[in-house]
Amino acid sequence: MLIRPRRLRDNSLIRNLIHETHLSLENLIQPYFLTGNRNAQELIQGFSGVYRWGIDALKKQVEQDLEKGVKSFLLFGASEVKDKDGVGSRSKNSEDLLAQAILSLKKTFGDGILLFSDVCLCPYTNHGHCGVIKEGRVDNDSSLMPLAEMALAHAEAGVDFVAPSDMMDGRIAFIRNVLDEKGFTQTGILAYSAKYASSYYGPFREALGSSPQVTDLPRLKDRATYQMDFRNSSEALRELRLDIEEGADLVMVKPALAYLDIIASFRSQSQVPVVAYSVSAEFEMVKALVAKGMADEKSMVIENLTAIRRAGAHLIVTYFATELAQKGWLK
Repeated sequence: MLIRPRRLRDNSLIRNLIHETHLSLENLIQPYFLTGNRNAQELIQGFSGVYRWGIDALKKQVEQDLEKGVKSFLLFGASEVKDKDGVGSRSKNSEDLLAQAILSLKKTFGDGILLFSDVCLCPYTNHGHCGVIKEGRVDNDSSLMPLAEMALAHAEAGVDFVAPSDMMDGRIAFIRNVLDEKGFTQTGILAYSAKYASSYYGPFREALGSSPQVTDLPRLKDRATYQMDFRNSSEALRELRLDIEEGADLVMVKPALAYLDIIASFRSQSQVPVVAYSVSAEFEMVKALVAKGMADEKSMVIENLTAIRRAGAHLIVTYFATELAQKGWLK
């Protein structure tokens, strides 16, 4: 035989020399959930080794992350039940936990870290939806100002990128205009452009206490009226085009592993960098197999994240970022 592809797989030196897809800590964003007790590290039920962090505890954790090479973080906040209302009023308060965490982390670490903040009303509303409810449905246009006000509070606290995850139409342009009018022209926007109504979010919703609470109205029992239908792909490209036209600096596909085709389509069509969110159930599936002795954690984590990068993601939001760094798995 003249052609033997296996020659290029014969040993690790050859394989490492010619491999096509590179994965490093610089490609990864670590998500963190917040809690009001400043020194707390609260284990989240059903979310293996993932915690809610108080601001002071999180600063210590981020310091360790920086020492190991993780420099980008996505922060999620939530209001206490007593502070939730129909329009998520707490989300725009400068004293809110998320705004205060941004302020504290940026004061401590400055430009040594890159901070992204979740912009969505669901952790702040008593109905658990990502927008304002009117006449039995999530009303798109009434939701834009509360989302923009939340983004503005984060910009004022010093965040690098706001990350609207609500999937309301037109919210990227609305947020961009509000930020620019207030002088925050350098605050970036990471748009959740293709966020699917997925079964992969369970542990995440436990972490935020953000599940929809309305069960007697068909349109409000879940988020299918605004998050994308998983049967659709061309629709994702429409969302991508609109978000870029409205001023998104980065675009996201969520979830990741079941949507590698969407990531690949984004990469081929997008003029801005593509982010993929490897979500909570993707994380838990690995942990479950490892717990049963049916998979090697290091190998599976690196394979999964490399697949997401191979599909076209420039950056990956993953709950494994700090673990990869701490264990030196990418060295």
